[in-house]
Amino acid sequence: MQWLHEHPQFLSNPLYIGGESYCGMIVPTLALEIHISNKESGEESLLNLKGYFAGNPVTDDRFDRAGTIQFFHGMGMLSDELYEFAKESCGGNYSDPPNALCAESIQAIDNCTKDINLSHILEPSCELIWSPGIQQATASNETSGLRVEYLVGDDLLFPFKCRSDTYQLSYVWANDEGVRESLGIRQGTKAEWKRCVSDIPYTRDITSTVEIHSRLRREGYPALIYNGDHDKEFSFVGTQAWIRSLNLPITDDWRPWYVDGQVAGFTRSYSTNLTYATVKGAGHTAPEYKPKECLVMFAKWLSGDPL
Repeated sequence: MQWLHEHPQFLSNPLYIGGESYCGMIVPTLALEIHISNKESGEESLLNLKGYFAGNPVTDDRFDRAGTIQFFHGMGMLSDELYEFAKESCGGNYSDPPNALCAESIQAIDNCTKDINLSHILEPSCELIWSPGIQQATASNETSGLRVEYLVGDDLLFPFKCRSDTYQLSYVWANDEGVRESLGIRQGTKAEWKRCVSDIPYTRDITSTVEIHSRLRREGYPALIYNGDHDKEFSFVGTQAWIRSLNLPITDDWRPWYVDGQVAGFTRSYSTNLTYATVKGAGHTAPEYKPKECLVMFAKWLSGDPL
């Protein structure tokens, strides 16, 4: 807000709030707070909120956890017997096991799936490690650069065995002095950049955003909710379940959507401007896996065109 007050020429620009993963808690909450602030400000809105989007979003543990179990079974990772036993003993309550048999079945499911890459079940499961093939090199002219060396004996043409290995490149790039200067980071204001910081003091006082979504739906803000369909962490099963709980009329029923003549996923539209979509073949943070398809999806949604 402070930046907008200093640059008032941007206040009237359309504003969309969006994010992935845990932003499923933050995005709708922030959108609702902006809506409330706009209402309380009188006739002139403080921010020109036009809609919000969330990908593979954390929403409510009841739906998210149950969706995980169904997802594993649907993907052939659980036997029918184990799935049915868990379903019967837990009564649909997988996030807070109501009895010992339920807890036992959930433990058996966890044992079966513990070595699966939860972000994308078809990719190998890897630890986040610093690849020895990544080095930061400084040229003689003091311009920092990046050198990626092939590993001796490596049978790959590229030195990264896993997607998570490539994340280490972001540390090299973001902590490069030339990059920091270009981004306008003043000396001494920020220490080392980290991709994910888990030790930030943070009070999790919102455990579900289903009701927040429901209120935003009543206000009619356009929303795009999507899932990479190979993400286990917050699967399409759980997302579709909490959307169904909103009891919204369907305006455009389940159908494929296309990019360059190929099926890019499946979509459904609801009343009050809610669009749901899957991104075929994508994992957690769908644009990381399918950037072209996600760009088309965003562009169509922003323009108001159906997928």
